[in-house]
Amino acid sequence: MLKKFLSIFCLIALLLPAMAQPPRGGRPTGPSSASPIVHQDNTVTFNLNAPHAKSVVISAQFAPKTEMQKREDGIWTITLGPVVPDIYPYCFEVDGIAVQDPQNPDWFPNEGFKNSMVDVRGTEPLYHEVRSVPHGKVDYVNYYSETLGLHGNAIVYTPPTYDKNLDKKYPVFYLISGTTDTEEVYFKVGKMNLILDNLIAEGKAKEMIIVLPYGNPAKYYPAGTNTFAMGDLFSKDLLNDLMPYVEANYRTLNDRDSRAIGGFSRGGNQGLAFGLTNLDKFSYLCSYSSFTSMTLPDVYDNAKKTNKKINLFWLGVGTDDFLYGNAKEYAEFLDSRGIRNVQEYTTGMFGHTWMNARYFLVKTFPLLFNKEASAEAMSKSTAVKPKGKQAPVQTPARPAAPARDGQRLTPELMAKLFPPGVVSPEYNADGSATFRVLAPNAEKVEFECQMFEGVKPMVKGDRGVWSVTVKPDQPDIYPYSFIIDGTKIADPNNVEIFPNEGYKASLADVKGPEPDFQDLQKVPHGKVSYTWYTSNAVGFDRPVCIYTPPGYDPADSKKYPVLYLIHGMTDTYETWFKVGKVNNILDNLIAKGLAEPMIVVMPYANPYPEMILRGQAKMYNPMDTQLTTKEFTESVVPFIEANYNVLTDADNRAIAGFSLGGRQTLACGLGNPDMFHYVCAFAPAIFGPEISANFENGTYAPAAEINEKMNLVWLSCGTSDFLYQSSLQLEKNFKDRGIEHKTMYPGGGHTWMNCRDYITAVAQLLFK
Repeated sequence: MLKKFLSIFCLIALLLPAMAQPPRGGRPTGPSSASPIVHQDNTVTFNLNAPHAKSVVISAQFAPKTEMQKREDGIWTITLGPVVPDIYPYCFEVDGIAVQDPQNPDWFPNEGFKNSMVDVRGTEPLYHEVRSVPHGKVDYVNYYSETLGLHGNAIVYTPPTYDKNLDKKYPVFYLISGTTDTEEVYFKVGKMNLILDNLIAEGKAKEMIIVLPYGNPAKYYPAGTNTFAMGDLFSKDLLNDLMPYVEANYRTLNDRDSRAIGGFSRGGNQGLAFGLTNLDKFSYLCSYSSFTSMTLPDVYDNAKKTNKKINLFWLGVGTDDFLYGNAKEYAEFLDSRGIRNVQEYTTGMFGHTWMNARYFLVKTFPLLFNKEASAEAMSKSTAVKPKGKQAPVQTPARPAAPARDGQRLTPELMAKLFPPGVVSPEYNADGSATFRVLAPNAEKVEFECQMFEGVKPMVKGDRGVWSVTVKPDQPDIYPYSFIIDGTKIADPNNVEIFPNEGYKASLADVKGPEPDFQDLQKVPHGKVSYTWYTSNAVGFDRPVCIYTPPGYDPADSKKYPVLYLIHGMTDTYETWFKVGKVNNILDNLIAKGLAEPMIVVMPYANPYPEMILRGQAKMYNPMDTQLTTKEFTESVVPFIEANYNVLTDADNRAIAGFSLGGRQTLACGLGNPDMFHYVCAFAPAIFGPEISANFENGTYAPAAEINEKMNLVWLSCGTSDFLYQSSLQLEKNFKDRGIEHKTMYPGGGHTWMNCRDYITAVAQLLFK
């Protein structure tokens, strides 16, 4: 079903005069400046275009809050440091409102706040950096949870040899993130995959599978659901649904000596509580900046029995962590009960941070599933030697500890750290959605969404919560933002965010009475995997997302065709997955027999940010398609064909892309008809004279060769798209040259709503 859509949110580039038609919802007009900029001396410059702001403060985890200075061009700027190498969250406070860096695609996945991330590197590579070593994969998986009555999310890391040593089984570490964090945080912020890749390459850690569950399953349910009445949903889901899913779909060792569990903050509490009450399933326990109950039955009252079952009981916390008092008290309790454990205390501005969590991973990975190393670490335990069965555990007294004031979890502190939540968006039974934002000091709050033209005013209610209820003309996924006293922000309470280099918007998924192809349905699901390849074009390792269809097994002899899919300008390699929902679309089409099972490869088509950081380029040149073509033909395609079960002839290769990605698709696909026999351009950024020039200068192959070799040349564009006239010119050029092609011109603009329709239509034509 084709949909009618409104104006543009994801635009192609105001950097280019020919394309400078600033539609509603795109990047702000006027001057811009890159941000953040990490200099060679480890100072960091932050820039924000906010010409109407009265005050802008930088709030970064490595420095006190500091006022930024406004330039004549409306850019607020500051340079801080030098900064100790690490990854740090930060945000701008614009007239008191926390704002992500619009130009930084790296953000902190969280249910309750929106921070960006800055990666400050040292002269020597840190363990969380991308190195030229064999890389594992990070799979985004959906599993059906009978406990929850719906699909759950999880992330699964598999080590570098997993797809090569097809008979080998691996131990599993269940790693849980903290309060308000999502299942992505240990991957996107904790960098557990890169840390382990590097430790494995140095021979310092065993290969293992890591599973990242979502620690707050209550978030799956509609607002107002009484999840407390359902009991411990997390533990039930983990035991009865996620663990069986992992063990059925991955090559795992399923004995207690091959399972570990742990986590950070709330996740550490959940991991310890679950692990200690399931010592028949786990023998490695890791707590990072956390503690758990001292009254678990049959755990603490028989130290000899408990110690016999635990290979590693590791506890880490910073002395300046607000949970230090609680964590230290728990460690001392274990010592007093004779429960052997390893304690690690950090000092010096670590606190309750993911810098600490990464450090703890570096310390514990070498101990996991290594009985010699874990035994040596445990031999240094300060626990008292147990003398027979201990008396039943009583809730210990908690006398005041002046030295730990402010480093203990209290109701007052909980209220400060986690104020009453704001539900946004809330999806209503009539197909409308209610959006809310907490802004008690704001004078004016507006709602901007791709459902409608212009903006809608929001109404201030209790506690300073502003709200608005809107109903789209039809169900779909819509980008939206709040405008608070002129400052545009993403929804702080919505974990769904639009991956982009140039703006920050949230996503509202308004569903209809019947599921659409983009919706997660109860059908067999493929996987979306993140991994890294070595780019010969630029000389360093680069990220890529890869969809493998349901049933794909590297141990199987079956081979699959491949679609190479390119995002638009300012988008990232995640956009086709997180906004375009190409994985759901293909899962559903394949289940209905409407599309051939295929692999979809989604590279990051913009290497310039890293090139600039490395001194290989001075500025971004989006119009140059030669670099992209070289990257695809010499690095991406060979990497896929060396590491996946794919068909390697041109009849089984397709390339498609949106906007700037459409421009790159035409250059790479029509320029290499011996490599790709399906070329599909969605609203391509190609203009007038360029079209003929590309045929004349060899960027595209001659028309006769294209007609001879191509199985499909496809062009689609919305009739309200600012690139519609250019698309018509391209089609005319095809007609004049006699190039056979298919077209699709729905209503709507330069939107990802249209893109989802394009890929739904095209996927049904490929490889048939």
